[in-house]
Amino acid sequence: MAEASRKLSSMDASFLYLETPEMPMHVGSMAIFRLPEDYKGDFFEDFKAMIASRLHVAPILKARLEKAPLDIDHPSWVEDDQFDIDRHIFRGSLPAPHDRPTLERIVGWMHAKLLNRARPLWEFYVFEGMKDNEIGLYSKMHHACIDGGAGAALTSMIYDVTPIPREIEKPEVRAKQRQEPRDIAASFIDSYQQLWRQPLENSGKGIELPRSGKSDIGSILFDNAMFQIESAVKFAGSIPTMVKSASDVMAKIADPKSRDSLNSMLSPPTLLNKTISSERSFAGVSVPLSAAKAVAKQAGGKLNDVVLALSSGVVRRYLKEKGALPAKSLTAAVPISLREEGNTDSNNQVFGMICSIASNIEDPKERLEAIIAQSTKSKEMSHPLRALMPQVSNISMLGAPIMVQILALLYSRTNLSDVLPPAANITVSNVPGPRQTLYAAGAELLHIFPVSIATHGLALNITVQSYRDQLDFGFIAGANIIPHVQVLADMMPDEFALLQAAFAPPDVLKTAS
Repeated sequence: MAEASRKLSSMDASFLYLETPEMPMHVGSMAIFRLPEDYKGDFFEDFKAMIASRLHVAPILKARLEKAPLDIDHPSWVEDDQFDIDRHIFRGSLPAPHDRPTLERIVGWMHAKLLNRARPLWEFYVFEGMKDNEIGLYSKMHHACIDGGAGAALTSMIYDVTPIPREIEKPEVRAKQRQEPRDIAASFIDSYQQLWRQPLENSGKGIELPRSGKSDIGSILFDNAMFQIESAVKFAGSIPTMVKSASDVMAKIADPKSRDSLNSMLSPPTLLNKTISSERSFAGVSVPLSAAKAVAKQAGGKLNDVVLALSSGVVRRYLKEKGALPAKSLTAAVPISLREEGNTDSNNQVFGMICSIASNIEDPKERLEAIIAQSTKSKEMSHPLRALMPQVSNISMLGAPIMVQILALLYSRTNLSDVLPPAANITVSNVPGPRQTLYAAGAELLHIFPVSIATHGLALNITVQSYRDQLDFGFIAGANIIPHVQVLADMMPDEFALLQAAFAPPDVLKTAS
């Protein structure tokens, strides 16, 4: 029996509404594996069979979208009763010379293609025949399904910690009884009585009104009414927290010491902040994780500060070569996870902050020190907003889906990002990953380069994932803005060497000389 439908939250659904042919809203990765020398099987078939046996671990992989009539409400996830894994896992063809640069160009081209919304929103492509017994795996999944934290949970489903795949037992399936109208009415009356007996108990978090679970207009209106009542009660219970957050924000804005911080978050216009085309360029590069952490420790900062400094260095060098480096520092939009430890839900739990990346500073040591100071201030400015996000991330209004989609298409077609001031100049995201060696269908995972989202006004996205003792950087860009983003990736090793040298102890420098 198919599982009951689950309506998308407003945040998850927004990634569907903002999507246009020029701005796909899926995320993915380019993983590199190495097969054992004595491997005799068919990796593609073995990998597909392994995923097929584990689909129950991630039900979102078998869920498709079901739109509300007339797009009056958010769509729902429903189990795809025509699910066929052969429509989601494909054998890719990698032309000569069968190397990683060739794979990166293909990944950039494929990442620009929209996913088919009639099916579950994910695809895997396996590229065999690479040099040194390597296998490439390009995966993509719609951002409406997943964020970085949920992606890490999905990684644990796909990969094993030994070359021998583990067996994952399927849970016992229990048929869910369909609620009759009288059951819904009885449940509603019971919830109504509880609401008035304890109106604000636990800030309204415990209230759960009944749903019809049907897709006709009358049922959607009823379910939305129940949702609005729940939201109103939870909102009322959260008013003290929201008032405190708002007052903290106003206090920071009014503080003269914060005005410099606010000014540093203003982004100068650059050639990276233009309307993008429907083509992408992609490249990946790695730096040592332990060495990056050592630099962060010596500088008195965090790993994310080093990631920002490296990103700033390559972008600064690129814009300087183009004669287009602004005198004012560039800024980065930095996603911040709201996901609690152990939470593996397949949805989005994230908000972001704007941080200066000190691109106006030439010396790499001074640049990192400035980034550490600026990121600390940005976190302080954005911290009060964290408490507000759970309250505003699931606001629902009938008719919003079609209205937002029209506005997104209008924004895309009118090239407004060419004339509006940029909110940020680049996107930089750091996703923690596993430290131990992982395997898939007997093949050792060597790298997992993130492939994220480029948008109008934010043509360059730099996302990094840690794995073992390395940081795997994934550069994705609108190809009309940066035709060959490999140029930036090639700058990363030199930038990292300069940063290491800037913070190396004096005795190390004497030995090196």
